[in-house]
Amino acid sequence: MSLFESLRSAFKAGGGSRVPLAHGFVPPYALALGVQPTRVAFEYRRGVREAFLNNPVAQRAVRIVADGVAAAPLTISDPKVRRLLEATSAGQSLLETLAAQLVLHGNAFVQVMRDESGLPTELFALRPERMAVIAGADGWPVAYDYQVGGSTVRLPVEDADGWPAVIHLKTFHPADDHYGAGCLSAAEGAVQIHNAAAAWNRALLENAARPSGALVYANGDSAGLSPDQFDRLKEELATAFSGSNNAGRPMLLEGGLQWQSLSLSPAEMDFAQLKAAAARDIALAFGVPPMLLGLPGDNTYANYREASKALWRLTLLPLAGKILAGLAEGLEPWFPRLDLAVDLDRVPALAEDRERLWAQVSGADFLDTDEKRSLLGLPVRAAGKQP
Repeated sequence: MSLFESLRSAFKAGGGSRVPLAHGFVPPYALALGVQPTRVAFEYRRGVREAFLNNPVAQRAVRIVADGVAAAPLTISDPKVRRLLEATSAGQSLLETLAAQLVLHGNAFVQVMRDESGLPTELFALRPERMAVIAGADGWPVAYDYQVGGSTVRLPVEDADGWPAVIHLKTFHPADDHYGAGCLSAAEGAVQIHNAAAAWNRALLENAARPSGALVYANGDSAGLSPDQFDRLKEELATAFSGSNNAGRPMLLEGGLQWQSLSLSPAEMDFAQLKAAAARDIALAFGVPPMLLGLPGDNTYANYREASKALWRLTLLPLAGKILAGLAEGLEPWFPRLDLAVDLDRVPALAEDRERLWAQVSGADFLDTDEKRSLLGLPVRAAGKQP
């Protein structure tokens, strides 16, 4: 068996048969249980525009997660892999981009680019909405189509020599074999409510924070306005007295017309609570404690320190672990026994917890040095080597 065949066999973990998957193409975020009549099927590009580009809460939540994963201190056993992960590709940070794509889309695709000797020289994160999984006869992916405009580039899962060409990272999706489920779809409803409340408040401010009044026609008899009078009056109101530019402009009335101002009650004016509730739902979908987003009235955590711990424990560490584990598995043919992990001892938000753990392990007299180092996640000394 040649070297390439040996590596290919090792990468595939043997030649055992796998159960077939559904190999018909299912686009990302297609509704698994059918389109609901009261809601339009989720569209990723529209969701990104409404949430990440137009909504400050969703954008800040995504940036907190992506920046946190990118800034996490790492333990990397091979310096060549460290250079691959820390290098920017086309101006983008690899870990930050992958974290944002997994949170928003639920899928991340990394193209492994190699030099003449066959070693990886660059890891480039591809746009997930442009990728389509091409399944084989058994339903398992054999290639990926990268579509830009009218052109399509086919990227194989493995090249002719058996080396991996694309690393596919995805979150769990209970009803799809090929694509993961992102947080953006779950947050879409809350994003729409938050954007609508912001638009409504802006409209109220442009109209002196009160709704339009009513123009009452009271001339003492039962006759109303003629159709021509009614149309002319509507046109005058629309052109001369509507909009922020005409705010405060005096109105000249004639022929029994009377302007009656309308106002909203304090309960109807309280859109801040509606926006805050939608913002908390957005933060919940992206796994960010609302306190870190500056949302009022949220006292779930005692202070920012506890909220930061929850962010790391519940969101950043699991997401970083998924990304690093996927990259280590994809790079295994070139870098066997690669160790990629977050260095918990260097995370400031977890310093108190790690200090407590160190004190507990150090005080355990019934454990030897190797057992203590193993509990702390440190490498044990070599066999026969004196401490």
